[in-house]
Amino acid sequence: MKTNKKTYLLTLTAALMLGGWSCKQDALPNPLDTRLQQRLEELSPDGSLDYFRLPDSEAELSKVPSGVGNPLTPEKIALGRMLFFETGLAEDAVHEAGKGTYSCATCHVPSAGFMPGRSQGIADGGVGFGYNGESRNRMYGYDETELDVQGARPLSMLNTAYVTNTTWSGKFGAHHANEGTEYAWEPGKDVELNGLGLDGLETQNIEGTRLHRMRITEGWLDTLGYLGMYDAAFPDFPIHERYTRLTTSFALSAYLRSLTAHQAPFQEWVRGNREAMSQSEKAGALLFYTKAGCYRCHKGPALSSNEFHALGVLDLYQTGGFNTGPDDIRNFGRGGFTGRPEDMHLFKVPQLYNMKDSPFYFHGSSRHSLRAVVKYFNEGVPENDQVPVENLSPYFHPLNLTEAEIDNLVEFLEHSLYDPNLERFVPEETLSGNCFPNNDGLSREQLGCD
Repeated sequence: MKTNKKTYLLTLTAALMLGGWSCKQDALPNPLDTRLQQRLEELSPDGSLDYFRLPDSEAELSKVPSGVGNPLTPEKIALGRMLFFETGLAEDAVHEAGKGTYSCATCHVPSAGFMPGRSQGIADGGVGFGYNGESRNRMYGYDETELDVQGARPLSMLNTAYVTNTTWSGKFGAHHANEGTEYAWEPGKDVELNGLGLDGLETQNIEGTRLHRMRITEGWLDTLGYLGMYDAAFPDFPIHERYTRLTTSFALSAYLRSLTAHQAPFQEWVRGNREAMSQSEKAGALLFYTKAGCYRCHKGPALSSNEFHALGVLDLYQTGGFNTGPDDIRNFGRGGFTGRPEDMHLFKVPQLYNMKDSPFYFHGSSRHSLRAVVKYFNEGVPENDQVPVENLSPYFHPLNLTEAEIDNLVEFLEHSLYDPNLERFVPEETLSGNCFPNNDGLSREQLGCD
């Protein structure tokens, strides 16, 4: 009897110990995780978190959206990666001093979130780099009117696979938002290229190589050593059609479509790692998808959309840009392309990943921190009296966020949407052997190429 009693007590003690251990292991789920997951599932068209997931373009290339007529292949992406950073293409610069000194990456710097490191990008006619592209300025001998600059801040190239119509006005691309705008595709205008029936990236990059004074001829590509890569990327194109602006655009567009910020903490969270975001970031994410209303415009995996809204912010000429002014067509956004009064001063909704990498926001670079952006939206008061009140977005109004809520939302934007490893998209060298992203003397010194 004593033995049985002793055995019973030992068994009971072991059971209690195991039970206690089990309770410690089966921790209750974090309420913020539960609420955020439920909200995302409500917003997802298929009820799944996969709707918000960016694919790994290297391991999941088939899941990356491709453009009309431009299926994605590793060979195209490899060629496009080299061309994007190739300063040797800059052979049609206005002055001799500008030749071979800039690339696509001059105005889309990886360490700056594939945006300019300064308020306005300068390609041909620019000099210097600094740490993050912030020190680039006008090259001696270039008149302001000769600079290759744009009257609106260049958009990030991250997650552009989800962009159907490109630029702030959405003017490039034959489909989606531009169906019904055929009247605007006039001969002699850059948007005439929409007649090719391609999507935005593929259309814009044809024009982009001309606009940015890049030499794309079989002879020059041969000089730089790229014909073999073109042969590998475009074996189905006849030789006489293989080394052109069209195939160059297809390669560049394939590379740009591969730039998915899938290593950001929010992406890790969507994939199931509930420790990827802090409590503050999770609270910010919940605000993003509820009270703050950001989700109404910033949708899907890239947190962008093919929609256009007027927010009443300043234009670039009002904040200090080269070669722009009150009559710059880019000030009018979508309306500058369509000519419709209701489209005036409406701009395309941009993606939101790695936005903290460069301290300039909106098309006119009128805000210099994500906190300032959030406060502008929270106050809901337009600053540009040139924007008709009737054109302002219905979503632009006071949000009534508290300071603590602003703190959490900024944490989400700055940290959860930050991919820390964009250098994986950068080649070790280009075939010309030139310094990149810039190759002028000052840039070479600052980049450590000399």
